[in-house]
Amino acid sequence: MLTLTKRANNSKMPKVEIIDLKQELANGNHSMLSQELYTSIEANLKNKLQTILFLNRRGFSTFIMCRECGYTVKCKNCNISMTYHSFENKLKCHYCGYEEKIVTICPQCGSKKIRYFGTGTQKLEAEIKKQFPNAKTIRMDVDTVTKKNSYEEILGKFKNEDIDILIGTQMVVKGHHFPKVTLVGVIAADSSLNIDDYRANERTFQILTQVAGRAGRENLEGKVIIQSYNPENFSIQTAQKQNYEEFYQTEILLRKQLKYPPFCDIILIGFSSTNEEQVKNISQKIYENITKKTENMDNIQIYKPMPSPIDKIQNKFRWRIIIKCNMTEEINNILNQELKKLYEQNNKDLRVSIDVNPNNMI
Repeated sequence: MLTLTKRANNSKMPKVEIIDLKQELANGNHSMLSQELYTSIEANLKNKLQTILFLNRRGFSTFIMCRECGYTVKCKNCNISMTYHSFENKLKCHYCGYEEKIVTICPQCGSKKIRYFGTGTQKLEAEIKKQFPNAKTIRMDVDTVTKKNSYEEILGKFKNEDIDILIGTQMVVKGHHFPKVTLVGVIAADSSLNIDDYRANERTFQILTQVAGRAGRENLEGKVIIQSYNPENFSIQTAQKQNYEEFYQTEILLRKQLKYPPFCDIILIGFSSTNEEQVKNISQKIYENITKKTENMDNIQIYKPMPSPIDKIQNKFRWRIIIKCNMTEEINNILNQELKKLYEQNNKDLRVSIDVNPNNMI
């Protein structure tokens, strides 16, 4: 293992603070910015230093719901909540790109009590402009970098045009070097913790460590403020200390107990088709065949077919089977036999994928 023990230019590591958002609410602060982050941004503006605010959600509101009957506006092609984008005044699906006009009356019960929930980068930008009207801000997310070279343009503007605050998603944390950035604010550290993936802790630790690395990269001292509803979570705590070793020791024990990689392989067999019945039946059949062929094997767990966490994307229904075991030549052959059978049956419109230790469990 190779470790970097010092920062480039021998600059000091930034001071990292964790803010408990539950406590902020209890103190009557319903803003997206904790008191500490607000005060720090104010100080940075006064001292003509730059700030990066990181929020891993684009758009204005992340879902739209009727408060009368609980109806949620979902994409007609994908079973996923539509996101409100205020700049175009539209609802958008981040999976297939489908757009529709904003909803003012609930299509289910006719109520006008439609409420926009959740927070995205657009909403954060609007809030910053409201709270700091004299600050120059720029936003960087998928919606603002659609044109060729727009990514470089935004970074160039931030570096050379006296812009005070850069607001963005993961794009803003990847290895950039801005000498005047002394403050980094993480608006909601929990968004990467609450995903249906065994790597959630690892991803949270990685992103927070990366984010912290943007502050105080020259001779100016850096400060990082992480806002969270789970401040005691070990991936947030170890990211605060920039302590990979401690994070690793805790996470590896959890993985061992729960039989997750690297102690076991996770095989995800995904099925998708426009015909829901076909997906259901074929995944059930494959499950029965694999269970039969592996019944004398030790240390293998095959979970019944279930709809994927996002069970419909681009009008295709999605089901999956999860297998936990050590991937051997024998298991590989069984899976290939099943794929071959499906291919020979010429199931049109059916797509089957087998992914070992998938990068994305959704």
